[in-house]
Parts: sequence; C-alpha cells; structure tokens
Amino acid sequence: MKKFLKDYGLWILFATAVIAVALAVMSFFASTSSPLVNLAGVLSSPFRNAYSALANWATEQQAYFADNQALLEENQALRNQIAEMEREMRLAKDDSEENARLRKLLELREKRRDFQFEAANITQQSSSNWISSLTLNRGTLHGVAVNNCVVTEEGFLAGIVTEVGLNWCTVLTVLDTDTSLGALVFRSGDVAVAQGDFVLMNEGRLSLTYLPADCELLIGDLVVTSGLGGYYPADLVIGKVESLQLDDSGSTRFAVVKPSAQLDELKQVFIIKSFDIVT
Repeated sequence: MKKFLKDYGLWILFATAVIAVALAVMSFFASTSSPLVNLAGVLSSPFRNAYSALANWATEQQAYFADNQALLEENQALRNQIAEMEREMRLAKDDSEENARLRKLLELREKRRDFQFEAANITQQSSSNWISSLTLNRGTLHGVAVNNCVVTEEGFLAGIVTEVGLNWCTVLTVLDTDTSLGALVFRSGDVAVAQGDFVLMNEGRLSLTYLPADCELLIGDLVVTSGLGGYYPADLVIGKVESLQLDDSGSTRFAVVKPSAQLDELKQVFIIKSFDIVT
C-alpha cells in the first residue's frame, strides 16, 4: 500500500484537484448563464437601459399630452360656457331695453290716442355727406305709407317715410337735406321750417329757417312739428335750439337745432300710420 501511494499518490492528488476544480466550474455555470449568453447580456444591457428610458419618456409624454388635451378641452368648455352666459346677458339686456321702449311707447299712446303706431326694427342705417336714412323692416304689408312719420318711444321725431316696399321702407331722417317740415317754437308759438342742411348734417344738426322778423328765440327753445297743412301730426318733438346764426348774406337769421332723437343709437322706432288732423 505504501508502495502504491508512493508510486501513484501524486497523480491521485492531481486528479482529485482537477476533479474539484471541474466541479467548482460546473457549479458556477450551473447557477449563472452560459458565457455567450452572459456576454450577449452584457453587450445588450446599455440598449435595454436606453429602451427603458425611452419607454419611460414616451409614457410621460403621453401622459403630459393627455393632461394637456384634457386641459384644452376643459378651457374650451369654459369658454363656451362664458360665451353662452354673455349671450344670455345680451338677450336679457335687449329684452330689458325693449321692455323699456314699449313702456315708454305705452305712455306715448296714452298721451296721443289719435296715433296708430307700428313698431319697426332698423335693418340698415346710412349716413354720409349727402344722405341720412334708415331702412326699416315694415312696409305696405303692415299698412305703412309714404309720408308716415317715424318717432322714438319718447315721441321724438326721427324722420319721414319716403319709399315703401312690401316688407320694408326707407326713412329720411330729420338731418337729411331733402327733409323739410313745418315747425313751431313751442314757447313763443312762432312758425318756421325745420330742414336738413349740407353743412350742419355732418355735425348732426339741422336748421330752423323762415323765422318771423320779430321772433325772439332763446337757446334751449323746444321745436316741434306745426301740423299745418295736415301732412304730419302736430307737436312731435324735433329738437332744441342750440345757437342762432346768420346766413351767408348776413341778412337772414336761422337757428341751429339739435335733434332730440339720438339717431346714431336707434335700434327700434315706431311708425305713425294714422293720426287725427288738427286744423
């Protein structure tokens, strides 16, 4: 036995060591990946990290855009809600203004029972150096005729109907140069003519001409329609005397009258279709 160990002991020890190392290596590779798989894992690791980061960024961007889209939709819904509220407020204001006009018209009707009124909306307003007119949405279908007077709810004269269609009519305002009305100074009873003037029309004024020689006008005097001749109703308020001037010759006086009707702000007017003639 001693001889056997002496002759083969070193080889036995070497074989034992080799077997131990082999078992250790096998044990290591049994618990880990193969070298090729491990190498592939090492090389692909940066790409996996980059993909993971990209996927996370894409997810965050998708969430951001989703939140942003939701915010935009919410803002649009709020804008629509505000627009609807503003529309309702405008309608309420329009209704309130119309009710106020109708209340004033009712008061006017109580004062002037001889008038037959037709309410009309202004569909077009024309104002230039040559013309001052209104287009209304009432015509022959509603009993409107040429030379009907048009007034505001307060009874202030706005103009005269000069052209009529089936469901429309044209009104020349008191400022138009083709407008000429028999007028009366309410305080003094002096009779004159109220008419449009090319120069004064740009200033929103008209003239009061053919004044009696002994007429003593005062600033602020009320000018109304005279009703003489039966063409137009009497006592419609035209405006107030703003100043007294001389014509180009310097020999004839005339008054500058500011209309009581605020023509630029009119939305609704009332047509006097019939009236009792005062003689």
